Amino acid sequence: MPIRILRSFMSAGRGLKQIFVSEPNFRLQLLVGLIVLALSWYFPLKNWERILMILLAVAVLVMEILNTTFEYLSDLLKPRLHHYVRTIKDIMAGAVLLTSVGAAIVGLMIFVPYFIQITK
Repeated sequence: MPIRILRSFMSAGRGLKQIFVSEPNFRLQLLVGLIVLALSWYFPLKNWERILMILLAVAVLVMEILNTTFEYLSDLLKPRLHHYVRTIKDIMAGAVLLTSVGAAIVGLMIFVPYFIQITK
């Protein structure tokens, strides 16, 4: 593997480690995502349902990473001195919330029939 690619992977790993260590929301979302993925293998989901669960779990995590990045950039450029900083942070938090709620709704639509089936 060329050294540049290896360095890129190492940089990405450091970034993921940083967000894991510094962001409790990321850790919680990662835990929920892992539980959802475990459930997607426990229940006899169709392949497209599993793929959708993986994509949604990754989307929530990526949105949290983007949210954290915007927060860091906002603090770096205008640390709490401009009213737009709060607006930017609120908008990004809203994007994470919207992605999470959408993922939860789709997850419920997929998993509830399986839960109902095992309780009968």
